[in-house]
Amino acid sequence: MKIAFTAPMKPLDHPVPSGDRTMGRLIVKALRSAGHEVEVASTFRAWRKNGSDAIQGEVRDEALKEADHVADQWTRSGYRPDLFLTYHLYHKAPDWIGPALADRFGLPYAVVEARRAPKRQEGDWAFGFAAADAALQRADAVAAIHNADVACLEAVVPNDKLCVLLPFLEAGPFQKAGDAEKTNAKAPLKLLAVGMMRDGDKTRSFEVLANALERVSDLPWSLTIIGDGPNRQNVLRLFPKERLNWLGALPPEALPDHYANHDMFVWPAIREAFGLALLEAQASGTGVIAGDTFGVPDIVRNGVTGLLSAEGDAEAFANNLRKVLHTPALADQFGAAARSHIATNHTLEAGAARLTDFSEMAFRNYSQTQKAPSS
Repeated sequence: MKIAFTAPMKPLDHPVPSGDRTMGRLIVKALRSAGHEVEVASTFRAWRKNGSDAIQGEVRDEALKEADHVADQWTRSGYRPDLFLTYHLYHKAPDWIGPALADRFGLPYAVVEARRAPKRQEGDWAFGFAAADAALQRADAVAAIHNADVACLEAVVPNDKLCVLLPFLEAGPFQKAGDAEKTNAKAPLKLLAVGMMRDGDKTRSFEVLANALERVSDLPWSLTIIGDGPNRQNVLRLFPKERLNWLGALPPEALPDHYANHDMFVWPAIREAFGLALLEAQASGTGVIAGDTFGVPDIVRNGVTGLLSAEGDAEAFANNLRKVLHTPALADQFGAAARSHIATNHTLEAGAARLTDFSEMAFRNYSQTQKAPSS
């Protein structure tokens, strides 16, 4: 299948690394690995930090100009995809390009990782909210990235066009590191956190983690943090220096060994869609202690591959830490189960199969719509 792709939230060539950019790249790689021809139709970014009718009206106009430009290129080259696929849209990053091109060329249109926040239906983001809803209503298939998003999407997407497409990763490097580096856990347990040090939810996650670790300061442990950002000084001062090893930001290829060299991955996951690092840690054979946020319970099996606590509850997080710190063998148990869980459910191959089924669903729904008699 020929698939035209765009990511209005964060294009694949954006210079700032993030889980969102990584997931977009993984989707393209998975589709290509399954034999599909994927072309990035546009790298236009619709996301804006602030919202208003004027701001998003201007973005819409720019997006439609970009759609015209892409359409001209397709017409001149004779290119015509079988499907237009958009990754990650919501009120801050609506998709005008995909629907416009799908309508112009008579294509099925599909969205992976659609998010919807009804409280944004009014106020500064009303324009973007309406635009995102219009794209969802045009779509022939819509995939939430976790089950928590389904309820809001059901209001505008029929059940036969809506599904959950669980996230995945290229597990090989992490599994290889686990094979080479993993050793049995013993006190003091080596804990690992990976996260960008920016204001907002990331810093809040570090604050909850620091609070929880302070509650188990009577037990032996050490913490490694991988990550950097504008709020570095405020984040690092949250943790006791004598127990902290800060490595800064590391290239992706350096991460697998660090995951495998630690006993537990710890991350409160405040407002996380799912947390790609939680997948990476588990693929390396490292269990997790995390917040029970949005899509986290879809990728972490509570009590099997790790332990989850209510989002933002430092005391409950600390209680889970205490369980594993008291019984290091639990870390080994969670790690082995985590590795198996990822190998079965969240590899690139599993993602490719799910994306193929999803693409075929979009094509099938569109074909049925075209055959339906007009009223």
